[in-house]
Order: sequence, then structure tokens, then C-alpha cells
Amino acid sequence: MSHAFPWVEPPWPDKELPREQLEDRIAQLISTLNMCVLSTFGKHGPIASPIEYYAQGLDIFILPDPGTPKLKAMQKDPRISYAVHHPYHGWHSAKGAQVFGRAEIIEPHEPGWDNGMQVFRWHEWMSDLGMDASVPFERQVVRIVPDRILYTETWLWKQGYSAKQVWKRE
Repeated sequence: MSHAFPWVEPPWPDKELPREQLEDRIAQLISTLNMCVLSTFGKHGPIASPIEYYAQGLDIFILPDPGTPKLKAMQKDPRISYAVHHPYHGWHSAKGAQVFGRAEIIEPHEPGWDNGMQVFRWHEWMSDLGMDASVPFERQVVRIVPDRILYTETWLWKQGYSAKQVWKRE
């Protein structure tokens, strides 16, 4: 028995979290992190790579390097998956999400590009690289729109809900 966290012991609740609360928890999770492992379908099979992102609601924005296998894969097949998680310190602290969705590649100055560049913190990126940060990159921005999210948070057990929750686009 866990003396510090007795609610991590079975039996575990299986109740669904109300949709609004689930969306809020997912948005909070992805907004407090900015690195994910993004998986695409490449020419020779799956490509999974860590990438910086910034969130707007449940959507995220990335700035992939031009010509990379990851970008080429998204151009051929926009289906993606990405995963994020908080550090794990035991069953009481498990918290993360696996997102399944599609990548929308937005060309510079096309509709949605200005918004994506406002969400993505390109200023810091360019400054870190010693580049002029007075104007944004003239490159594609990718908006990733989720269709389904598997959210895990074991602290939900304490509140009477299942630790595993599923969100689907309506």
C-alpha cells in the first residue's frame, strides 16, 4: 500500500472526465511544454523526432527545417502522431498525451501563416541562432490539428475519474 498516495491502489475508477474539463487539462498540458516527439510516415518507414512546438488551444505549430525527411513525409502523408509527457516520479505523477491528427503545411503569407508565426516563438529561435530577429523566417509553418487524443493523468484517480481519457474531434 502507498502511504503517501493511497488512491493509486486498485480498484481504479473508470469514469469519464466531462469533455470541457478534459479539453482544459489537455490544453494546459500541451501549453506548459514545448517539446514533443513527432512521428510521421517516411519513405523508409516511421520517422520519430523531437521537435519544438507552441500551442494554441489543442492545435500546435512547428517550424520544420526545409527539405527534411520529416517535412517531406508530411507533404506526402499529413497523418501524424506526437507525444508529450511530464517527468515521471511514480504512479502518482504520470501525466502525458499521445495525439493523432494531421499536419497542415502553410506557405509563407498564405492564410493562417501570420497566426502560426505569432503562436510560434520564432524570435527566440532566430536570436539563439544569431540571426536577425526583426523579421520572421520566410518558411513554411505547420499547424497540427488533432483528431484524437489519448490523455493519461493518474492524479485523476484521486478525483474519481479514470487515468486514461480519450478525446475525439466532434
